[in-house]
Amino acid sequence: MSETQQATINTGATSEAAARGGVLVVGSANMDLYTRLDHIPVGGETILGSPIWTSPGGKGANQAAAAARLGADVRFVGRVGDDEYGQRLRQGLLDAGADVSLLRTGDSPSSVALILLTPDGENSIIVSPSSNQHVSPADVDAAWQPGQPAVGAVVCQLEIPLATVVHASELAQQHGARFVLNAAPAQELPADLVGRADPLVVNESEAEFLLGTTSEAPSHTPETLVRGLLELGSRSVVLTLGGDGAAVGVNGGGFRHVTGFPVPVVDTTGAGDAFVAALVTRLVAGEDLFEAADYANVVGALVVQHEGAQASYPDAAEVEAQIASQN
Repeated sequence: MSETQQATINTGATSEAAARGGVLVVGSANMDLYTRLDHIPVGGETILGSPIWTSPGGKGANQAAAAARLGADVRFVGRVGDDEYGQRLRQGLLDAGADVSLLRTGDSPSSVALILLTPDGENSIIVSPSSNQHVSPADVDAAWQPGQPAVGAVVCQLEIPLATVVHASELAQQHGARFVLNAAPAQELPADLVGRADPLVVNESEAEFLLGTTSEAPSHTPETLVRGLLELGSRSVVLTLGGDGAAVGVNGGGFRHVTGFPVPVVDTTGAGDAFVAALVTRLVAGEDLFEAADYANVVGALVVQHEGAQASYPDAAEVEAQIASQN
């Protein structure tokens, strides 16, 4: 039996449970304010940027929108303000095909993210959380009330209160749903939360934070990072590597590097969220983690070739066309 076959068997039970329901995304929604700069300013420096433009974003809303565009049955749990941004954030999710019946409008203003784009397509982001700080365990409970659709996978990030993320993971475990944790932005996590992640999805800097290591460590490789995270107790790990693809590992199973492919990079904003969404979409469809990561890698590569987050997300037909062109 090959290492990959063993890993597929080890994750099979979770995949079967996930295939019985839709995707519940619990997370943040921000209005993204973009400007282009020649470079990121240093302390005390004033520079001129491009005119600002806006687009719906936030890691949670991005993942919900991307998964819905790819054909998943998606519900989004979050909060927005009773303001123009809140209306646009809600409409953006609706336009993508997500169910927003669990998206609450509160007293706090809608959250905002200021995104600074440089000519190489990279970005720096400042988030004012506002309404995202009020996404509560009770908001998540509403998804499990009688009459609500079955949940195959619960997806969380870390732009909402950690207590809400922990509660969502507990509900996923209680109801037999797969729990996917995109541990971004990086912060200290309780061991039981990490232990419920299947998979834990992080980039290299987030992995280093969780492991207390640095990229200068002599033993630092994607495989050592993945195996280190598995030792923390996660059931499986997906380490995103940008243009280099991703590294995937399963606790008690195998390891594999999903090779990236070169594409012209216009804007990386939201690409990681689209990757997570694509990964979960394929998991609830019954694919194993390695197959799902292959698919997610293609989606991420498509997204970075366009400007904006949700505006750049492809539908399933676009992804299949890209896959066919590579074969």
